[in-house]
Amino acid sequence: MVWFLGLGMTGVALLALSLLFDGVLDGVLDGALGSALDGWLSLPAIAGFLAMTGFAGAIATGAADAGPAVATTAGAVCGLGTAWGTYRFSRLLMRDQTDLTPTGGDLVGTSGHVVTSIPADGYGEVLLRLAGQTVKFAARSAGPVDRGAEVWVEAVPSATSVVVRPVDR
Repeated sequence: MVWFLGLGMTGVALLALSLLFDGVLDGVLDGALGSALDGWLSLPAIAGFLAMTGFAGAIATGAADAGPAVATTAGAVCGLGTAWGTYRFSRLLMRDQTDLTPTGGDLVGTSGHVVTSIPADGYGEVLLRLAGQTVKFAARSAGPVDRGAEVWVEAVPSATSVVVRPVDR
């Protein structure tokens, strides 16, 4: 039983290392067997296999009084199931799609309100909505724009500034 517990603890330690060194050790097995086992030879899958093989073997030995061959077989079957589950879960996470990251170009054509007056020859500040969040930008305009006026974004010269024009209503 001590061997099985040691194998289980080794698997847990290997899993902790795979979390700490995220992907660093995965490259060691890249291309093994002509890439036939990609994903199955990932560090989390191997760690899950080792940990479950060890702990299931220890349970079979302690609870069922199974011999070493039966305990090893039971542990290996449970370990393969855990490795398969880990592989499938990691594939699911890798396919998870997120929304596109908003860019400055998304601001062109949006409306906002002036919070600091914009002089004809300098910068003021406007509040705009970007990806559902209110964000304050430095704003420039061809002519002066008073505080509280509604404006449209015409251009985005930098990540923190915009060129606006007043809305005519």
